[in-house]
Amino acid sequence: MNSLTLPIILSGPIVRRAEPSQITLWIATSKRYTIQARMVRITSNKDPEIFDYQQFDIESNTTTIQLGKQLFVHLLKLTPLHSTFPTDTLLGYNIFLKQGTEHHDLHTLGLLSKDNPHSIAYGNLLYPAIYLNSSDHRCNVLYGSCRKPHGDGEDTLTAADSLLKKEFNNLKLRPTTLILMGDQIYADDVGDPLFPVISTFEKELIGSTEKLELIDNRLTNEPFQTAIKQVNGRKYVMEKFCHFTSSHAHNHLMKFGEYAAMYLLSFSPQLWESAHEHNLFEPFRELQKKKQIYFVFSDGERYPKDFNLEQIRLENRYAEQQEAMISFQQALYQIRRLLANIPTYMIFDDHDITDDWNISSKWKENVRHSSLGSHVIANGLGAYWAFQGWGNSPDSFNDRFLSVMKTYFSSLSEGKINTNYEEWKKTLWNYDSWYFVAPTNPKALFLDTRTEREYDIEPRPEKFGHLIEETVWAPQLLSKQGWQNVKQSLFNSGWKSGKSLIIVSPTPLYGLGLIESFLHDYVYPLKVLGVNVQTKLDFEAWKYNGKGFTEFLNQAASCNPNRCIILSGDVHYASAVNASVSFNDGRKLAINQFTSSPMKNMSFGGLWGLLMKQIIALNSLKRKNNSINRICTPSYYIKEVDKEIRSKLYIWRDEVSYQLLENNTIIETNNNLGFLLIRRRHLKNILLNHSHKLIQ
Repeated sequence: MNSLTLPIILSGPIVRRAEPSQITLWIATSKRYTIQARMVRITSNKDPEIFDYQQFDIESNTTTIQLGKQLFVHLLKLTPLHSTFPTDTLLGYNIFLKQGTEHHDLHTLGLLSKDNPHSIAYGNLLYPAIYLNSSDHRCNVLYGSCRKPHGDGEDTLTAADSLLKKEFNNLKLRPTTLILMGDQIYADDVGDPLFPVISTFEKELIGSTEKLELIDNRLTNEPFQTAIKQVNGRKYVMEKFCHFTSSHAHNHLMKFGEYAAMYLLSFSPQLWESAHEHNLFEPFRELQKKKQIYFVFSDGERYPKDFNLEQIRLENRYAEQQEAMISFQQALYQIRRLLANIPTYMIFDDHDITDDWNISSKWKENVRHSSLGSHVIANGLGAYWAFQGWGNSPDSFNDRFLSVMKTYFSSLSEGKINTNYEEWKKTLWNYDSWYFVAPTNPKALFLDTRTEREYDIEPRPEKFGHLIEETVWAPQLLSKQGWQNVKQSLFNSGWKSGKSLIIVSPTPLYGLGLIESFLHDYVYPLKVLGVNVQTKLDFEAWKYNGKGFTEFLNQAASCNPNRCIILSGDVHYASAVNASVSFNDGRKLAINQFTSSPMKNMSFGGLWGLLMKQIIALNSLKRKNNSINRICTPSYYIKEVDKEIRSKLYIWRDEVSYQLLENNTIIETNNNLGFLLIRRRHLKNILLNHSHKLIQ
């Protein structure tokens, strides 16, 4: 097949870090352009449908990284020439691209045309617009996590676009910030119909397909050499060569260009349009005819009856995933418009890299000592930096970091292992500042609960019946050193003790006890039966390590926020929790935690889902009308107690209550997006669905 001509803009523009002193825009293009931005101040005329536009003087500086032959990522830093950007008003922008005599802007590219139903400007505005909120007592935050192209249900991130479309000029209700809390992509769970498309774009974007056999020469042997290029063909390699534990690794992303293509396909519609234009989506039987489907047989033999059963299973899976992706593609026009108009901050969770990422010390060491596994992790982190992390806090990445990235990616298109390969991989594996503080009102502290974990070495005895087995503690999701680093970053940002604080933790601090109790009650029986519970059930959360949970409470209390708001995702349900914490030294901490997940990946299906839903139904009545009182013993064991307990033998105690949702339970398992209205005296949490209907 001849080389594809890719669209000029591959993704974006996306508004990233935005504050009165500087606004950052992100955009990806297929060619190297000199890129500048211009801004206007937008004010309403007497007629609410007519707006005035006043040129606003800025300095526009662009940093460009070439990631491949047809892949350039640009970060535009816009700085006001006089004073600061005005707050509590709309600021419009346009982006200008130049290469020789070739000139483009968002209008000539069709993104601002009123004739285009997919314009990235709202209402009658001529430009996409940014709103900087100045008030500590009025903030409207959108938050969510877990969005998979072939996930079940509709994409509820469109609800944010619908809300912004309705309220774009109503600055009291207009959302001020979008917070994405993990699993922006599913690197380990790629749909069968999408895998060949990603494989094609990987080569087109980078210029030459990445030679993984140079990393692990076992990939020169069959069946591996062929299998990793086929749909459904990577599970064995990911498990045995990389030591990954994902249960859906049939099409796991491995190459940097594959991760890059997945991000582009997740944020914008351009590559989907290109894929349809070039007929890259092929029927299952056509792929089978071309021998691009990998068939697995449990007994290692290809008997006709086995082949027929396997073919039917895979063909049905292919059709189901193809159907689920239709709405995802259609939603991307709204997603593109949303991201062009609201400051967006993103932090990773496991699926952005791979399922169970760093779930245990053993997992981390096994992968790190695997040449192929450590390479895939580095590719995932490199892509996370380019497509997510860089825009969160551009100044966190110094010139040395950028130089290492540039040097490595400059040779990637040639399919070579660059001389700085080991330095590139080490830089990404050892980078310890993925956390950041977003300049929101109130400020938001984003925690890295994946790479800054701490593992307890000493095992603990667990008894099941007459059997006693030693098992490891769940990890502390953030080490003491990690806490010191993030707190230093928080105070360096200008945040003051006694102010309100948002803490973004991809995994909830307070999980839903009725689910977690079930996991805890059944985890060890399942271990006795030979089930790898820690990976199969995602048996990891703050509460599973009493030391880590206590450290979170201590560190949050030491900051002395007058209001501590925790935003979380990950768990594929939504909930709202209030907690009053009392320490044995007299300190107190009040916490409001809001969890929103998933945006598009309803997971409580099948036999497991039925079981979980029954547990929820049976236990919701117990939880919704009563608070839960707990203590943490000096040995860091967290247990429920009576409210009137008089014992002082505890490190802390808390009283936890779950807010009732509109569906008359304390949990929402349908796709949802959180919308939190922060006011001086109250918080209002709303759950949106894809139709922009309020769940709560």
